[in-house]
Amino acid sequence: MEFQYYGANCISLATKGTRIVVDDNLKELGKKGIIKQGDVALFTNELKSDVARLSFCYPGEYEVGEISIVGIPAKPFMHDDSGKQITMFKLMVSDITILITGHILGELDTAQKEAIGNVDIMFVPVGNNGYTLDSIGALSLIKDIEPKLVIPTHYKSSNLKYPIEQTSLDQVLKDLPMEIKDRSNKLKMKQNDLSDITQLFILEED
Repeated sequence: MEFQYYGANCISLATKGTRIVVDDNLKELGKKGIIKQGDVALFTNELKSDVARLSFCYPGEYEVGEISIVGIPAKPFMHDDSGKQITMFKLMVSDITILITGHILGELDTAQKEAIGNVDIMFVPVGNNGYTLDSIGALSLIKDIEPKLVIPTHYKSSNLKYPIEQTSLDQVLKDLPMEIKDRSNKLKMKQNDLSDITQLFILEED
């Protein structure tokens, strides 16, 4: 499978003829959206796509081809006081489990931890400034979940106009005492590429 990162929380996962796009709100941030016809769209907030062939934004269990998707309810981060629910997404593709947290509060209860289970790859926002988790909150979440590979998202970008300035990636890396496995604008991953020790991968913005 192959991952790409487009800024904010927007990522794509391509495997076996299926492309899943997560949190494509790039138009709101001054960049062109990436969802195309035929894509499957996931939104951790209550958005939907009129372009994608399938769009999911709520908790539940879904199947798309050979991909299993589980939406797990969570509390939103502090900047969102609207009462709207955030949905974490757990994807199982072949023998790899992926967790996309979205802008969650960061504190998981027992039911959430059981629903999440073992995680191979975790995408977690680190932008801070009251908008999303900071690096310390992200690190606490990482320790809670113990994924094999962590990919930070939603840090400062020269290509996006955030309503609130986000922390730079350089600052985040200073605060995360983790080994950087590699950095690239694409990530191709198989189960035997993963380490038993939690590592950090920098998926550079496309």
